[in-house]
Amino acid sequence: MKLFAIIEEQGKHVIAILIREALMHAAETEGIDMNAGIHAGGSAISVPVAGTPADILLFVSARNETARQEELAAKFGGKVVTATVDQVFDSARAILKKLPLADTAHANETSLAAKTATRRIIAVTSCPTGIAHTFMAAEALNNGAAQLGIDMRVETQGSVGAGTPLTDQEIRDADLVIIAADREVDRSRFNGKHVYTSGTKAAINNGKAFIEEAIKQARLQNTENKSAMTANSPASSKENRGGPYRHLMTGVSFMLPFVVAGGLLIAISFALGGVDVTRAQGTFAHTLFKIGAEGAFTLMVPALAGYIAFSIADRPGIAPGMIGGLLAQQLGAGFLGGIVAGFLAGYVTVAATRYIRLPHNLQGLMPVLILPLVGTAITALLMVYVMGPPVAGLLAFLTQWLQSLQGANAVFLGLLIGGMMAVDMGGPINKAAYAFSVALISSGIYTPMAAAMLGGMVPPIALAIATLVFPSRFTEEERNSKGATFILGLAFISEGAIPFAARDPLRVIPCLVIGSAVAGAIAMITRTALRVPHGGIFILPIPGAVINYGGYAAAILGGVLVSTLCLSLFRRSPLHRK
Repeated sequence: MKLFAIIEEQGKHVIAILIREALMHAAETEGIDMNAGIHAGGSAISVPVAGTPADILLFVSARNETARQEELAAKFGGKVVTATVDQVFDSARAILKKLPLADTAHANETSLAAKTATRRIIAVTSCPTGIAHTFMAAEALNNGAAQLGIDMRVETQGSVGAGTPLTDQEIRDADLVIIAADREVDRSRFNGKHVYTSGTKAAINNGKAFIEEAIKQARLQNTENKSAMTANSPASSKENRGGPYRHLMTGVSFMLPFVVAGGLLIAISFALGGVDVTRAQGTFAHTLFKIGAEGAFTLMVPALAGYIAFSIADRPGIAPGMIGGLLAQQLGAGFLGGIVAGFLAGYVTVAATRYIRLPHNLQGLMPVLILPLVGTAITALLMVYVMGPPVAGLLAFLTQWLQSLQGANAVFLGLLIGGMMAVDMGGPINKAAYAFSVALISSGIYTPMAAAMLGGMVPPIALAIATLVFPSRFTEEERNSKGATFILGLAFISEGAIPFAARDPLRVIPCLVIGSAVAGAIAMITRTALRVPHGGIFILPIPGAVINYGGYAAAILGGVLVSTLCLSLFRRSPLHRK
């Protein structure tokens, strides 16, 4: 089945060109292959030769001409449908959707596996922190592609930007695009390609099976899936957009550099200027403090909100999100207000895209004028008059409660945060505890960050030591990896424990959770605090980054000891596992 379109000019050449462009854009959006031409008038209409009686001809004129429809049908041989100029201007996509194009649409939506053999695949991997899961997924995909005999190129969007970025030529030559990411990534480069999107965990678990599933499930990405470059671009597809967790992790990912820069600068300023650095006006140490506290930390919440909105609504959501986040900061709502502002801005922008309709020739105003104006105004007004004050009160209560934690309450919170860090080692539960702890840094609460980091360091370190102390309980591959696993633990990369946990989850994971919970509890009860959100032991030489080195050492040693003892009791020899 083929679709042809003829636009009758009738002395209005510019209008005819606009109609043709509107139809071509709508056809591209719907994934329909269409040939469109303009009839100048004054002569018989040149009708395309129909390949089959199932082909369709769309004739557009100033008015709906039923008589002309019968004339064209006699010449064309296939089905002829007429539409007016006004109908196309109102909604070209609606016109195309009414056409009997089920077979054509089905052909365009056919999975990649049903079309041609997949020989060239490109992929993008990314996670909120841009460290372990990013590169583990890339390695798994490369290994899986090698097993399938497929050429694979992976772009890792890590903590320092895109590693080995894909070239335009590689994108053009690719049969399939895989996006294995736990946060939103820009997909505008891949329009017109078959794309499959998922999280990193599925790719890490089995790269070969993941690629085979991608080949079966990949679908053609049209302009509706683009990053917001045009008026219609914010996509609302649940499949492509992911849920609230992914939106939150996208915001956390973009917020982290501000936390790191601000935390380290503040720590260095205290090391150079002492506890009175905030009052030492004009000194170098005070300048560093201002850069960290009034520069980086001031932008943390707007960045969080802006990129939550970006994950939901693409680029049109950034301005409303960041402005809403700034207002949350000014209202005292902090990171909780930033989260609320980000989701508000994102969904308000998507709603504006869906319900505000402009004539086709004014569609270009949507991303640069209408969406920023409407999204910002509604988000800001809701934050100022509705959401901001109660969220600010909630944050003040939370801050006061956390600062007053002592005894059993501190132990319980430490157990909870530390244990969560070891449940899935980089998965949703781990990231929830981590994101909570990172966000509290902006409110000047640093103890949960210590519980999270120390709890996350325990699993790889404990497993590495256990392979050394009880080698018979582990496979040769596990024993050989103990050095790398130990270093990953020291660097606060919990994912180093995943291979061990995957082989024997029912015994290994509970042992790790218990040790991490103990580490978190010790950190909280000793009031150990960290001003930076990552780095493991490598932040120890930085002056002021760690508060209470004794508590830091006690927490990590206590947690590792408990997990190692548990592994010695419950971990079986590989020969006796079932």
